Amino acid sequence: MKFANNLAWKNMKRKPGRTIALILLAAFLAFSVFGGSLVVMSLQNGLTSYEARLGADIIVVPNQARSHGSIESILLQGIPGYFYMDDSVLEKARNTEGVEIATPQFYLASASSGCCSVSVQVIGFDPETDFTIKPWIQKNYSGTIGDGDLLVGSAIAVPSNRKLTFYNVECNVAGQLERTGTGLDNAVYANMNTIRQMMESSVLLGFDYFSDVSAEHAISSVMIKVMDGYDIDQVTGDLNIHLRRVEATQAKTMISDIASGLTSVSRVIGGLTVMIWILAIVILIVAFAMIVNERKKEFGVLRVAGASQKMLSRLLLAESGLISLIGALAGAGTAALVILPFLGMIRESLNLPMLLPSVPVILLLAVGAVVLTAFAGALTSAVSTRKITRADAGLILREDA
Repeated sequence: MKFANNLAWKNMKRKPGRTIALILLAAFLAFSVFGGSLVVMSLQNGLTSYEARLGADIIVVPNQARSHGSIESILLQGIPGYFYMDDSVLEKARNTEGVEIATPQFYLASASSGCCSVSVQVIGFDPETDFTIKPWIQKNYSGTIGDGDLLVGSAIAVPSNRKLTFYNVECNVAGQLERTGTGLDNAVYANMNTIRQMMESSVLLGFDYFSDVSAEHAISSVMIKVMDGYDIDQVTGDLNIHLRRVEATQAKTMISDIASGLTSVSRVIGGLTVMIWILAIVILIVAFAMIVNERKKEFGVLRVAGASQKMLSRLLLAESGLISLIGALAGAGTAALVILPFLGMIRESLNLPMLLPSVPVILLLAVGAVVLTAFAGALTSAVSTRKITRADAGLILREDA
């Protein structure tokens, strides 16, 4: 086996152009398998994370929400947006039959001027009634969120003094939250008193976010949990009938739209991966067949010199295996360098939530892509070399005489 490996290395060095071409083909195979699997799994994780973070059965927003930054763009892409309605909607929603819990949220887009440390989405919530944000926060922050405290998403850089200012309201960064793969990673969270102070300060600074709704009584959305035994469709219809100038939407509708987009993207990626595999394997079979045919005389001499069919098979399998392994490692490594650092850009271009799997899962995907590519290279080589290793050495040499 050692002899076969040494001879395989010499053959690879003797034809560097051919070797590099085959390595690139194997790298392309590994890149497509590892990269495609990583993107699809990240999309699936992102959808699961988004569904868990949304947490509500129904979301009520003002009618103008679509023109001032939809809730999907705020939560998915982290695009700062704002829309407001009078907080009387909250009490009316709570009095609607079938509503178990209704809690407000506040969306304030921080400015890029000197009054704000960073331009991000600020989300306010009521810790007393909230059932969507608190369960997520409590996974890695056990303290309370007091007045003037902030919790920041994983994508926000925290200053060394742990202070951030929004509309001249200085706040303390109490903690940083785990990554979700959605726009929530680019948001800042505060309690009701803190967000109200920011709203009032923004008005004093001349930011006219609230139009015909006073900052003192403004809320952005109402998150609703429906009582057991009640039909969510019926409760949604009742809210839309009895609440004016607002829109009640089922959370599952938003999730189904995202899931539909994810399915479409996954199908495209999966289809491209299959096409690349079929094309690459056909090219590998043709390439190895041409290489084997080109080296018939070499194999004939080795057979006359005493090399067995088994030894020739080992030689060719060792050569194709080394080429495929080198290419697979290069392809998987390139995919990691392309996808891992730029996942945020990929997420923004696809407009879908994305969350990387854990490190062990990523490593498992990479190993799987390398093994699969190496196996494919060895298999295509075996198909191409079977005929030549069984041919009569004398006939081969007489053909080339």
